[in-house]
Amino acid sequence: MTLIEVDKLRYRAHLNRVIIVCIVGLTIGSLGIAQGLIALFPSDTGSHFHWNLIGVVITSLLIGTQLIKYKTHEFMHEVAYVWDLKQALNKISRKMRKVRQGVERGDVNAMQALNFFYAGSRQLWQLDDNNITQDELTIWQAELDAKASEYNLVLDINLYDQHTLSSIN
Repeated sequence: MTLIEVDKLRYRAHLNRVIIVCIVGLTIGSLGIAQGLIALFPSDTGSHFHWNLIGVVITSLLIGTQLIKYKTHEFMHEVAYVWDLKQALNKISRKMRKVRQGVERGDVNAMQALNFFYAGSRQLWQLDDNNITQDELTIWQAELDAKASEYNLVLDINLYDQHTLSSIN
């Protein structure tokens, strides 16, 4: 994955619209489906929990398929990019113990992965206005840069490939 510049205002506006549409869709869809099922299959006990649950599940699946279908639409560009970035960072985060051990050993792939993780996290935190942890991230990046210079490596976020993550032991 390659990091790209994201227009923060456009991203926030589009993300807010997607969230609102999903909430409205989930509310209307789940209530509509549940009410339809209750009308078709009334219960003598008065408990309709299972029909309500089925309405929520069906509507969630429908919304999920629509999000996947329209993920490549121009309106969803920034939202989908951030979604993909979070998934890429999550993959690194799940192997963070091994990545850090690899950095200590001088593993190039581990250093590139950690460098990408820091750059991606910085971008996400800036998009979310999370300025509290930016200072810590700067310290961590400086430590990584020092380790890279110790091994005469040049770190470049464009050299990170998620497939090399599996080679880090």
